[in-house]
Amino acid sequence: MAIPWGTIKSLLIFFGPMLLPKAISYYRSFRNKPQVAGVTVRPIPPKALRALLVLAAGAFVFIVRALIPYFSPENIFVRTQSRLQIPTDVLFNRLASLRPDNILTDDDNSLRAKFVNMESRALYLHYGPEALARCPFCTSDDPASYFYYAVPTLLIPHLVNLIILSVATSDFLAGPVGPKWRTTATVLMILGVTIDLSVVSTYNYQANMRINRLEGLDLFFWTSRILRYLGLGALDLLLATLLYLSSTNRAFVTPISAAERVEAITRQLQTAKGRMSAMGIIKNTTMRDEALRERIQTYWQTEGRLMSTALEDREVIEGINDALQNRINIEDITRDAEAYSSSAIPRLEDLAPQTTVG
Repeated sequence: MAIPWGTIKSLLIFFGPMLLPKAISYYRSFRNKPQVAGVTVRPIPPKALRALLVLAAGAFVFIVRALIPYFSPENIFVRTQSRLQIPTDVLFNRLASLRPDNILTDDDNSLRAKFVNMESRALYLHYGPEALARCPFCTSDDPASYFYYAVPTLLIPHLVNLIILSVATSDFLAGPVGPKWRTTATVLMILGVTIDLSVVSTYNYQANMRINRLEGLDLFFWTSRILRYLGLGALDLLLATLLYLSSTNRAFVTPISAAERVEAITRQLQTAKGRMSAMGIIKNTTMRDEALRERIQTYWQTEGRLMSTALEDREVIEGINDALQNRINIEDITRDAEAYSSSAIPRLEDLAPQTTVG
């Protein structure tokens, strides 16, 4: 039953003012979570990029197999535009006229032998042509036998996708961010398999036996096949999105513990201390060497004399005054000085680690 547009509009007017601020707040918290956790957004790591390419390729193959009719098994009722109740001889005479040299295939002859009642034809729409034509132990008197035969065929795409997900979430291919999603991928795969088998096993195929028009038939096998492959492709794309968000620190980041922050700051301080010690050693070495010390003193004496001479020039003094009054932006100079000093010696608050844990 369709919901009237007026009802939808009234609900939006009533709940909109309450839900919209919450949605905006959730989006901002989601966007700012990396900064709150002490990490920064980064480009996609090379290993994670390889995993994304594997998942994208798998999704592409599944979607193509779902949407391109060439890869779908033939439905002889649709191919011949026939009702489910059509006489068997008429159905296969029509089918033969569409075959090369008017010769039926072995599967066609097997189906012709199986189409002895409406039950078999309804099972054909339920399990597809392969189960009806090639199952050696299946009979319409025991419909469950067709399900047992179809189970391996139903599981094959799930198993193939499980291999794709296992490779894409391996530490070798995806790096440290891959294994954290392996459990999620496995649970989703198990859930998908369970739903798929449950829907197939509980489908009421006998409802098609009461349909007198081709357009009213429920082509369950072909519809479920499309949904199965689209679902597997969507699962790959979902996992690729999760890998992308976590590998670039855009979401699902792990806050850095206090001990790890202290360790990282200590390591940065030791590095800064090492640089300062190296500068002190160089300065001490320079001052202990008589020739180097004389060269330094001569340089600074010459530099001071040149600067004093330059500052006594009237044009230089006027240029400096003009620049101070009109041209120099003190804020820009201060910002540049801070950037230079920060690059030389990191500030204490910048010493926190910039990567996620694990």
